[in-house]
Amino acid sequence: MAIRILVTGGTFDKEYDELTGRLFFKDTHVEEMLQRGRCRVEVAIETVMMIDSLDLDDRGRAEIVRRCRDAAETCLVITHGTDTMVETAKALADAGLAGKTIVLTGAMVPYAFGSSDGLFNLGSALSFVQVLPAGVYVAMNGRHFEWDRVRKNKEAGVFERKDQR
Repeated sequence: MAIRILVTGGTFDKEYDELTGRLFFKDTHVEEMLQRGRCRVEVAIETVMMIDSLDLDDRGRAEIVRRCRDAAETCLVITHGTDTMVETAKALADAGLAGKTIVLTGAMVPYAFGSSDGLFNLGSALSFVQVLPAGVYVAMNGRHFEWDRVRKNKEAGVFERKDQR
């Protein structure tokens, strides 16, 4: 079972510029993360875009939907910024991509910082996409959520069930 990983940017792939103190995008870290995690799952990595999810608009979401629709694989993992991950999950669910299991994941801390949750989240997403039924999900911090039953708790810095407080 091959899995397609669609890279869209987000904190997951940000780098730190020591001179300016700003975060920026260069290249994705996904391949390095898979090597470091000793991944033995067959994957195809495709960079769709490298942007902060706060800058992602409807055109960008439509492109993510298109790439999912066009993918030959039925299992897809999308690396995504956490701020608008749920909005993209909704766009994917609304697109009616029958027969595909799509898991969005990200990181609260950039992978390049060394203390990131990104490696764990990517591994979890790769596991979840293989066992969950067709549908759209968000996977963060070892948990998975159906796209319409999740929210980002910005105060706690975690994803949780929508009805949880």
